[in-house]
Amino acid sequence: MATRLSVNVNKVAVLRNSRGGADPDVVRAARACLDAGAHGITVHPRPDARHVRADDVLALAALTHERGVEFNLEGNPFAPPRPGYPGFLGLCEQARPAQATLVPDTDAQLTSDHGFDFSGDLGALREHVAALRALGCRVSLFVDAGDPLVATAAAVGAHRVELYTGPFAQAFAAGEPQPAKACAATARQAQAAGLGVNAGHDLSQANLAGFLAAVPGVLEVSIGHALIGEALYAGIAATVGRYRALVDAA
Repeated sequence: MATRLSVNVNKVAVLRNSRGGADPDVVRAARACLDAGAHGITVHPRPDARHVRADDVLALAALTHERGVEFNLEGNPFAPPRPGYPGFLGLCEQARPAQATLVPDTDAQLTSDHGFDFSGDLGALREHVAALRALGCRVSLFVDAGDPLVATAAAVGAHRVELYTGPFAQAFAAGEPQPAKACAATARQAQAAGLGVNAGHDLSQANLAGFLAAVPGVLEVSIGHALIGEALYAGIAATVGRYRALVDAA
């Protein structure tokens, strides 16, 4: 199966929120990405509404359902509901994303920077996965490259894992040899356990081809920060087109 490109539009919401109002329009940006060839849309709403909000999630759900493309909703299943944020499961109940990607982040984190710890009691995580599966969501768990317990994701009911590729991107930028070695090994372990493999965080035009060449069988990459930044110079349509060319070649 060819690697699919899901564009994360969180950064569009960051720009909008920095000024207030409705510009730039998150849904319009997502529509432009889909028109340019993106296979789907990703967002990661935080409970503090620092960028994408619950109303954005519902509007993007409507767009992706209308287009018949994947909507990937990311979030921490353990974050409690609060005003304006119904909790991750509550948001999934409303939006019915095709894929729910669970990430163990907190409000204090600037961005997602680590995967789940599979060494402790996983009963609560298993319950959240089961609840999402009951909604018809494909469930993916955010994992660290090099985690020897990655196969445990299958035991808690997940369909896929998403490799956290931040360390890979840093190693690639530093010119280190075989920067994707840990990602490739973890991908193989996950696949041997029957899990599909996604990837995301700090992937860019500069490193994506090398990553996909080194890591076999990646089903989906979720890319936002670099893609939106590159689009400031080249435009969304051209930038998404370049990423499509990279995943199609892989």
